[in-house]
Amino acid sequence: MGEWIPEPLPDRTEWTSGRSDGAIVDPADRVTLDESINMALLVVLESMTPAERVAFILHDVFRYSFAEVAEIVGRTPAASRQLASSARRRIRASQAPATPTAQQAGIVREFKQAWEAKDIDALVGLLDPDAAAIGDGGGIVSALLHPIEGAEQVARFFVDIAHAAPNLTLLERTVNGRPGLVEQQAGITMTVIAFDIAGDRIKHIWGIRNPEKLRPWTTG
Repeated sequence: MGEWIPEPLPDRTEWTSGRSDGAIVDPADRVTLDESINMALLVVLESMTPAERVAFILHDVFRYSFAEVAEIVGRTPAASRQLASSARRRIRASQAPATPTAQQAGIVREFKQAWEAKDIDALVGLLDPDAAAIGDGGGIVSALLHPIEGAEQVARFFVDIAHAAPNLTLLERTVNGRPGLVEQQAGITMTVIAFDIAGDRIKHIWGIRNPEKLRPWTTG
């Protein structure tokens, strides 16, 4: 079955607020979000408790006051503030200095070329020493049962895929607002691949194979 991974979305998905009441907000009560809902952030959101996630999204994204959040989550305003604060700490702890999108695209392109060339050394050079590859087949199709960790192990895994699927086609696409790849065979999307890049190295690679999550990539 593999790991559970959030759904990959084509093109750019923006964080938009449903409220704009002109209220003055303490900057300490906001976490700075990237303009896109990237895969790394979605994974962190899924790791939060339901109450943390609701408090964070309602307050930091949709700009509800803590009094309003408290009514929704059934906590006091002070407890709601603590929930949102805890969620922000999780996000900040997971955030690496942002790599410019153009640089990320270049790294993904180099990864694609090295994968197509079955060049283990080139792949290792693009990966963080502690890089991890995570798969999600949803129990419907084959996928990694457990994460693969370590640059060389991850590189060998992708080279093995290239050897096993010589007709594989890799397309550069935007995945959750970040540069990613789509793996196709005979014109059919088999896997959507998202990357977490810090500096000039790839830290995480998510391979989404669950057909239910690939519907946006296979329909009109």
